Amino acid sequence: MSTSDLLELNPGGVSLSQLRCIYTGTDQVFLTAEAWRAIEASQKLVAEVLAQGTTVYGINTGFGLLAQTRIPDDKLHQLQRNLVLSHSAGTGDLLDSQLARLIMCLKIISLGRGYSGVRAIVVEQLLQCINKGITPCIPVKGSAGASGDLAPLAHMTMCLIGEGDAFRNGVRMSARQALSESGMQPLELGPKEGLALLNGTQVSTALALAGLFGAEDLFSAALVAGAVSIDAIKGSIAPFDPRVHAARGQPGQIKVAAKVRSLVEGSDILASHIECDRVQDPYSLRCQPQVMGACLDQLQQTANTLAIEANAATDNPLIFTDAVISGGNFHAEPVAFAADNLALAVAEIGALSERRIALLVDPKMSGLPAFLVQNSGLNSGFMIAQVTAAALASENKSLAHPASVDSMPTSANQEDHVSMATFAARRIQEMNANSRGVVAIELLSAVQGIEFHAPFKTSDKLQLVVDKIRELVAHYDTDRYMAPDIESASALIAAGYFRQSCLDILPSSAVERETNAAV
Repeated sequence: MSTSDLLELNPGGVSLSQLRCIYTGTDQVFLTAEAWRAIEASQKLVAEVLAQGTTVYGINTGFGLLAQTRIPDDKLHQLQRNLVLSHSAGTGDLLDSQLARLIMCLKIISLGRGYSGVRAIVVEQLLQCINKGITPCIPVKGSAGASGDLAPLAHMTMCLIGEGDAFRNGVRMSARQALSESGMQPLELGPKEGLALLNGTQVSTALALAGLFGAEDLFSAALVAGAVSIDAIKGSIAPFDPRVHAARGQPGQIKVAAKVRSLVEGSDILASHIECDRVQDPYSLRCQPQVMGACLDQLQQTANTLAIEANAATDNPLIFTDAVISGGNFHAEPVAFAADNLALAVAEIGALSERRIALLVDPKMSGLPAFLVQNSGLNSGFMIAQVTAAALASENKSLAHPASVDSMPTSANQEDHVSMATFAARRIQEMNANSRGVVAIELLSAVQGIEFHAPFKTSDKLQLVVDKIRELVAHYDTDRYMAPDIESASALIAAGYFRQSCLDILPSSAVERETNAAV
């Protein structure tokens, strides 16, 4: 195995770019030596508590409302097993294997901080599952985001103890069979280990990270599509003047304006109307730096929060050298807020893109053929594609309603305020898909519009986009089945094709930037 297939996890210092690699790739993972030492030291502290006979929550007591119940030492293994079985109460479709893999890695990172008191063999079991292609079957629904993602993490833990179902190299089977075929044995959980595995925000955080990575790809495509639309509509580049944006000082706005200027630089189309009498463009063209820049700032803030959370110790209680402290790091409010803010950005990216589509198909606003097709009337062109974009953008307005403002008490009012972070993060994937459809339609529309300006050409950078779209989708010269065209453009966005254009401004791409600079 080459070193490029190995990814070292340094708990407390795992980067967003590494997490993206874990989510999108198949690299094998391993822990630093320092992390193993921290795990062993923490477990020794738990052993000392047991040897002293002290009653400590989570180690030798019940859970939640039953925290006052002392459990006999000879029942502690059964206590942890019962906890996992009873809490595996999720419903709905299963999370995909890439998400399950990311969840397990986040749990390894959390345990690797050395505050959880688990034995090294527990972390080794998680690592072996990942590296041998075993992922647990985790239902998507059942977590309220406090006290941690209990139900989905219980389903994750079921795999470790040989219960429930799992996927091995993409094939579903019993977890016991998956372990057996990989030369592994079911794990018997020791004191506190079930609780350490079930407590935590790893599912909410993994879902939010997946949403962030998808939103970055979406943002990149929308920024490029907006630049193509400027040329298609013969918009002005004057509003992107750096002095305008420096006068305000918002960092995302400055970056977006610079990126658009670089994308359209050298355009023959732009030069062809430099002396035109149009005074101002509509906001969806002119205010792209202000709106997309604000979206970029939200992506950055979300990334900052999730980078911290991905490296956090979020189970309960936490084991310190001088105390075992029961706190509340499992409460996922930071993740819920981050996901809610990300939802706003995703919705606005789609909403702005839809408005540019509306400009493109309107001959009074664009100067292009009605609905971007010759012989309109006989041909409807992009008429209903714009309706689809409007429907998708509208749907995202409802989905963008903040989840974090809701709370329902659980566990007999012991857990009387919860974050709803898991749903807050989970809906981002659906929102990304909706906005991705909108931006796909804009790309098709804007490229169609560019071609009506021949023999004038767009910039070299944007011509690459035109050429790529035309590799997948032919020019729309007469009405045809349009859904496959939209799907092809949407798949291009989802595959991250446009990401390369924005690597220098995306929150999670630091390592990619370094690699490309070296090349």
